[in-house]
Amino acid sequence: MSAGEIILRTDGVGKSFGKFTALKAVSAEFRRGAITAIIGPNGAGKSTYFNLLCGAFRPSTGRVEFEGRDVTGLPQHRFAHMGVAKSFQITNVFPQLSTHENIRVAAQARVARFDIWRPRARLTELGDEADAILERVGLWDRRERVAGALAHGEQRALEIGMALASRPRLLLLDEPTAGMSPEETRVMMELIVKLAEERTVILVEHKMKLVMGISDRLLVLHHGELLAEGTPDDIRRNETVKRVYLGQREH
Repeated sequence: MSAGEIILRTDGVGKSFGKFTALKAVSAEFRRGAITAIIGPNGAGKSTYFNLLCGAFRPSTGRVEFEGRDVTGLPQHRFAHMGVAKSFQITNVFPQLSTHENIRVAAQARVARFDIWRPRARLTELGDEADAILERVGLWDRRERVAGALAHGEQRALEIGMALASRPRLLLLDEPTAGMSPEETRVMMELIVKLAEERTVILVEHKMKLVMGISDRLLVLHHGELLAEGTPDDIRRNETVKRVYLGQREH
């Protein structure tokens, strides 16, 4: 892939916590405009790698590049300013505010960074933006409902909507269907596919059959190392992956 096709790259990144090595020299490239899933058994290093990608962790070794720029070790808020959003960066929705107000507050935070003197009462365009995002994530008919009264899947969609308010070019989703019913999971996967039409998506997910159906590319981690990468068909045919991961019972 050419440099312009790559939005994010890791070169030999590793992470140790004391004497424990959670991740070992992982090198990978993430293509712009694609859905890439990071998969692997429990304890494979998925969450550690994910936290390195979004700036939550500083790598012990190696480097991270975003759009050709070395961003290794930059604070997490700098990633957000550059156009990287993570669904769990905003885990605490405001439970007493409506869904519309939650999105508007997130959008206002983006605007306020660049225009601190502008009266908030004049930011009427943010209301329209919030409505557009609510429609995008399937919560338009819940716009007046307080966030604390939403179902679990709806709250997760709201979190993603709040992340979208920062207008990211790269959206990182950590276990987006965790704790969801089958119907909620289906709705979330459809949403992820729609969102990927306008931005790059990287997700960690343990529901193998689901990610196989929506991902353009997959990375398989095992014991903190990159075991395999490729298209869903590549991964299905990989005998090592089948032995290590695919044969395990899915939840």
